[in-house]
Amino acid sequence: MTTQQQQLVTTLKAVLKPHQLKLQAADTQHFRTGWRSGQGDAFAVVFPDTLLQFWRVLEVCVDADVIMIIQGANTGLTEGSTPSGTDYDRDIVIINTLAMNQLIMLPKQAKQHQIISFPGATLHTLEQTLKPLGRTPHSVIGSSCLGASIIGGVANNSGGALVKRGPAYTEYALFARVDEQGQLELVNHLGIDLGTTPEQILTNLQNYADLEAPNAQAQNLRVTNNTNKASASDYIDILRDVNADTPTRFNADPSRLYEASGCAGKVAVFAVRLDTFEQPKQEQTFYIGTNAPNTLTQLRRHILTKFKNLPEVGEYFHRDMFDVANQFGKDTFLSVSKLGTDRLPKLFELKTKLDRWANRMPLLPNNLSDKIMQSFSRFFPQHLPSRLLSFHQQFDHHLILKMSDDGIEEAKSFLTEFFADNSGAYFVCDKVETDSAYLHRFVAAGAAMRYQAINEHKVGEVLALDIALKRNDTDWFETLPIHIADKIDKALYYGHFFCYVFHQDYILKKGVNAEQVKKDLLAFLDTRGAKYPAEHNVGHLYDAEQQLKAFYQNLDPTNRFNPGIGNTSKHRRQCGC
Repeated sequence: MTTQQQQLVTTLKAVLKPHQLKLQAADTQHFRTGWRSGQGDAFAVVFPDTLLQFWRVLEVCVDADVIMIIQGANTGLTEGSTPSGTDYDRDIVIINTLAMNQLIMLPKQAKQHQIISFPGATLHTLEQTLKPLGRTPHSVIGSSCLGASIIGGVANNSGGALVKRGPAYTEYALFARVDEQGQLELVNHLGIDLGTTPEQILTNLQNYADLEAPNAQAQNLRVTNNTNKASASDYIDILRDVNADTPTRFNADPSRLYEASGCAGKVAVFAVRLDTFEQPKQEQTFYIGTNAPNTLTQLRRHILTKFKNLPEVGEYFHRDMFDVANQFGKDTFLSVSKLGTDRLPKLFELKTKLDRWANRMPLLPNNLSDKIMQSFSRFFPQHLPSRLLSFHQQFDHHLILKMSDDGIEEAKSFLTEFFADNSGAYFVCDKVETDSAYLHRFVAAGAAMRYQAINEHKVGEVLALDIALKRNDTDWFETLPIHIADKIDKALYYGHFFCYVFHQDYILKKGVNAEQVKKDLLAFLDTRGAKYPAEHNVGHLYDAEQQLKAFYQNLDPTNRFNPGIGNTSKHRRQCGC
């Protein structure tokens, strides 16, 4: 350890308690490794548990001229919240924010049912907090079951399955940045009067959050700004414009890049302010199947342009994805259905620890936990309802459509008439079928990874892309050129149908060059006018577009936070001039 590193440890220990600082490689590995892929070196991982302590850690890191990577639940799919490799020019400190997990309800007279989220608060916690109030969050996505943080979603413009909500977005945030002169500054754009100095602002907000009674929180907060957006409130109009020659939503969309929103960790976010939404009084799910992609094209265009009431959810998956999820997502399906979502993050953590232990044992196979769970799942009977399985046998293309309130009768009337003249069929789901359909869709992404892990002896890598097609694209179902298709063992398609955001997992044939196939795939998508990534952010897997690079550099001119994101430079910038 160098003298500078020893000094850094000394100053961090002055700010943190012993259990809040990890230095040994074995202790930091979990936090240096991405959920799906990617890892790198880090000098330390720290765990502040108050906003002021978070600020003190930032002060120490800026003074020591080290790289700061802000990390929440580390559930991202593009390696965006971990180091990538070993070619950085400074030491890295990962700041894990999950211990700062409070939520504050704003007073109703300020803005109806808005919330303030601290860095570690999760979507799952927000869902549970709002449910008794008859409200729902800005996003209810599958990864909320894995502990995804609210601020992580905002920072990554995450989208999710809710048709009417759009990407996670706000213009209200409290964040720290390093300016052109290398000075740390705190920016309070929450629209809340919290004081003037960083110490006052952070202490006051922490004290409000620590109050047990929500009414006490509300009485002590003085809102000064109600004119900014706390959600993507213009999204429905964009969604309904089905003839537009651009995608509905994508990560590099300049209209969704605003301070904390889309920042990808290029600033340190302490809190954001977000809208919540009224919970529907009644919901009904319709399960749709067809062998003709054009049938779903017509259905989508009609619903978006003619329906008075838009769907709550519209999730698509192809027959091949249905089959893989049925075989290789069964244990996850059963775990969630029997144990609930609260225990799932701990199960995934145990799975990760088992795999890392096994990887150190020469005689044990790779992906040991996957192989154990896959073998174990075979002892359980078929878990999917018979009508879902019947549609799997009949149809290539599946759509799960959830309507609410007045939209339920609107959909029933339309679907009856529509399928009298178009190929395909639908049925109205009962509760078991509803729960099973959504849970089956949820396990799809993990099932693709499981398929590859179990069959690693005969297949190659997995390329996981999330893309946004143009709103006017009628040929949404992909037909790959022969020179690409010949290199793929399985192409698995699923996604959010009404916004045309698709997740496409390509399991390559053994021995195929994954980097070359990825280049070919992205070039093919360029010819279609698609944008990528659509909702998982660039991480270290995609090149950031020029306007996104400019946004990052404006937020972080000296490149102190999460350098290298979007395949940008990992080295310091001198901007003091």
